[in-house]
Amino acid sequence: MSVAFTREEDLEATAADLPDRPISPHPNLVTPSGLAAIDDALASARAAYSAAQAHGDIEVDRTAMARATRDLRYWSARRASAQLVETQPDGRVRFGGSVTIERDDGRTQTWRITGEDEADPASGSVSHVSPLSVALMGKRVGDEAVVAGQTVEIVAVD
Repeated sequence: MSVAFTREEDLEATAADLPDRPISPHPNLVTPSGLAAIDDALASARAAYSAAQAHGDIEVDRTAMARATRDLRYWSARRASAQLVETQPDGRVRFGGSVTIERDDGRTQTWRITGEDEADPASGSVSHVSPLSVALMGKRVGDEAVVAGQTVEIVAVD
């Protein structure tokens, strides 16, 4: 069908029909800062939802409402399932802690193990369900682990 025969309302409905954000099947473990970030995201989603209701004619522009509704559902579900984990250093790699590894080529990297929503590898944090975290969890300084097919040594745990 030619674009000339597509109704504007059909395009609007397609834009507003956003799929839900996928929710992980893993336990939603969060650090205190991760829980605060979820609370902030939930507040932002509520504000966006209220703004979409107040400022937009829902029948004319449903995209803003669809985005706000989707985000509100996601962050509400993540907040409801959040399991706050506050751990104390005990010399082992653990959720909420940091670990420094040394690779065979001499490079060192430091990672903080966090919840899935808080993880940001570019900033040095990885999810507790990531292969890196799974390989390192419970290890101590001096232990070795296989990460991405390479042996690494744990040189620091905080």
